[in-house]
Amino acid sequence: MAESEIVYGRQEPLERIETLGSTTRADVGIRFVDKYGLTLDPWQELCLRSWLSFDGRGKFSHSRCGLSVPRQNGKSALLEARALIGMVLMGERILFTAHNTATARTYFRRLKGFFEDAERYPELAEMVKFNGIKTAPGHEAIWLRKKVNGKWKDWGSLQILARSKGGGRGFTVDAILFDEAQELADEALEALGPATAAAPLKNRQLIFCGTPPSEVMNSEVFTKFRAECLEQKAIRASWLEWAIPDGAELDDPANWAFANPALGYRLDISDLAEDRAQYSDQGFARERGGMWSAAATDSVISADEWRAVADGASQLSDPVAFAVDISPDRSTASIAVAGARLDGLYHVEIVDNRRGTDWLIPALEALVAQWGPVAVVVDGPASSLVPELSSLDVPVHKLGMADFAGACGLFYDSTINKSLRHPNQPLFNYAIEAARKRPLGDMWAWGRRAADSDITPVVAATLALFGFISGRPAVRKRPKRKAVTL
Repeated sequence: MAESEIVYGRQEPLERIETLGSTTRADVGIRFVDKYGLTLDPWQELCLRSWLSFDGRGKFSHSRCGLSVPRQNGKSALLEARALIGMVLMGERILFTAHNTATARTYFRRLKGFFEDAERYPELAEMVKFNGIKTAPGHEAIWLRKKVNGKWKDWGSLQILARSKGGGRGFTVDAILFDEAQELADEALEALGPATAAAPLKNRQLIFCGTPPSEVMNSEVFTKFRAECLEQKAIRASWLEWAIPDGAELDDPANWAFANPALGYRLDISDLAEDRAQYSDQGFARERGGMWSAAATDSVISADEWRAVADGASQLSDPVAFAVDISPDRSTASIAVAGARLDGLYHVEIVDNRRGTDWLIPALEALVAQWGPVAVVVDGPASSLVPELSSLDVPVHKLGMADFAGACGLFYDSTINKSLRHPNQPLFNYAIEAARKRPLGDMWAWGRRAADSDITPVVAATLALFGFISGRPAVRKRPKRKAVTL
């Protein structure tokens, strides 16, 4: 491609799932924000028409909207336009939420600027209620009023929030704008979702905007919503996705245009070329190519890596450690064992996996009596077993967050460097395939691919290996015992 040839981004998304109704209000809104310097690109207008489409009942055609587009393409300006239209023209109460506090506050400062500039935008400044702009950290908000029949009445508003597990309770709004949706966990959505249950205008909308997630992002909500839309299972939902098509050549700038609609307008191709030179193929495909096939939705340990350490004849030798894990809803539990083989390689195995939890204590008592393990390890929901296990003649360890993250890293490293073996149990294999990474401070720990995924076998085996290695006696001699398969 000649240096002088300009590559322009595609304005049509690669994936477009929507049911458009009337877009009259969207068109009015596009002209409205243009007066305030928010001149939108065609792709941004396309998004607004999808979000502000109305059905025959006067309701949003799409009560849930998703947008996946790489960074630096103008997503923030699009969300600013959506808030201005909603607040000023429609009287909506809007909540903007982002994963990072800095992102939320930057968004607020930009919106606040429209209402504080009385010289340039007197009509917007006039709409601000007395003392209606709040800037105290954690309580930032803009409250508007509107003159109707010569009298002022309460009108639209904007509040912002940096997400947390319990943050967002107590809000009552019409629309929630989720920026950085690739880092939106189920718990955060469950805390925020009820905010629109009693939407003042009786016409609620949730908008999720983000990029394909990396391996340390907690992205259940965004990932599940995308899958729901692509499988045509979503109701009153839209999904718009800009991405390089699967199988396309990553080095061809013409393909970069599929993912970056701002290319050639406000995004310079030299920036993408620089990133292409620095990033890995997977990193560039995900971060700059918007490719979900490169998102960290693959297993942490691949099928090939797990198959490489499978050994159907693998057997344990004494000593051993046991561990138990219980699913968050306590519907399923697993017991695992870890030890060493006669050749010195580690061995991990699932002893039992059943519904419920009432079977755990009897099963552990029997295993402790038979094996005299160096430790029994628990974490998370299984910590509730500690009082009952305290009567056993064996150390019982409850791991803290740092130790659990270390245990996950130990299990991963032992698998990748092939110092570990497993007996190729189907249940264990399925759990490995379903396990994902979730952030834990500066480290990571096991997370679930989907809410109904059972990864208790993986977590239990991880804890057992950690318990065996940290609890294995260095000096104390134990009676020798023939290798036994559990």
